Amino acid sequence: MYQQTGIDSPQPQLAMAQDMPVEFEASQLACLKGRSYLFSNIHIQLHAGHALHVRGSNGSGKSSLLRILCGLASPAAGSVLWRGKSIQKLKEEFHQHMLFLGHANGIKDDLLAWENIAFNTRLAGQHCSYAEACTALKTMGLLQTALLPAGQLSQGQRKRLALARLYLPDLPRLLILDEAFSALDQKATAALTLILNTHLQQGGMLIYTTHQDIELRVPGHHELWLGERPC
Repeated sequence: MYQQTGIDSPQPQLAMAQDMPVEFEASQLACLKGRSYLFSNIHIQLHAGHALHVRGSNGSGKSSLLRILCGLASPAAGSVLWRGKSIQKLKEEFHQHMLFLGHANGIKDDLLAWENIAFNTRLAGQHCSYAEACTALKTMGLLQTALLPAGQLSQGQRKRLALARLYLPDLPRLLILDEAFSALDQKATAALTLILNTHLQQGGMLIYTTHQDIELRVPGHHELWLGERPC
């Protein structure tokens, strides 16, 4: 269930699927900006194979919500759970099951392109060889940059370098992507959509924001609107 209610609204009931456990859950989340609430009483339940599209106008708090969900920011109220346990207590254990790609891309300028992929993979407790990194770079049309320092890459190349992490084997179970499709051409958009569909069909989970029209072919595809939903 994906729900936002007013600050003073009664506690909503959380719907649960009968045939599978809830793996990722957020309850009563609120986020303050200054003295005002960006959002409040956000409730999310995510099962294996499910995707959640977070939508809303600019300034509605989409990026802030995603940062809370991946543990990079703390909510003003509420909790985020991974398999029934607080992600704040799990910390590294949770991050081994989660991959977050945000606006900053997480690229280290002093590392070579392929080293950036290997480094970010190690943060998730996994190993990435030079050959595997190059295969991912080739998929994103970046093979020629493998031995270049990331600081020499254009903004578009840095964006694709960050996304190359998605083309490695053994992806983390939960993907949280903030505007991953922005600045991608049609071919790259189609390739990324295919990767995400495959991940979901294999039991992975996805939370994402995007302004692009993409087609995720999974039965568990849901929307969460922050702020007023347009008519």
